[in-house]
Amino acid sequence: QVQLVESGGGLVQAGGSLTLSCVVSGRTFSRADMRWFRQAPGKEREFVAINRWSGGSTDYADSVKGRFTISRDNAKNTVYLQMSNLKPEDTAIYYCNALYTITTYWGQGTQVTVSS
Repeated sequence: QVQLVESGGGLVQAGGSLTLSCVVSGRTFSRADMRWFRQAPGKEREFVAINRWSGGSTDYADSVKGRFTISRDNAKNTVYLQMSNLKPEDTAIYYCNALYTITTYWGQGTQVTVSS
């Protein structure tokens, strides 16, 4: 089965940095668009960033633009989310998503908590 496992979450002070990782097993993601989403308590799951397989183009939610960077290493089937200047409103469970043409897979999420 295909598994996505996120790691790197934790507790950080406002203004700090964290890097999240997502490792995909069971299927190569070289032709998958890789995305990060997040969900805060009582909130809808929201898009954070995407790294497309075609050309490696990226897009970000306005709320994280300039602070977060998504990247991928296809040889390691791993996608990263570098987060800087973290704010309390960034507190959420962060989910990794692999989007293929007709199928998609989700990880279980990793908790990021930003204290003020």
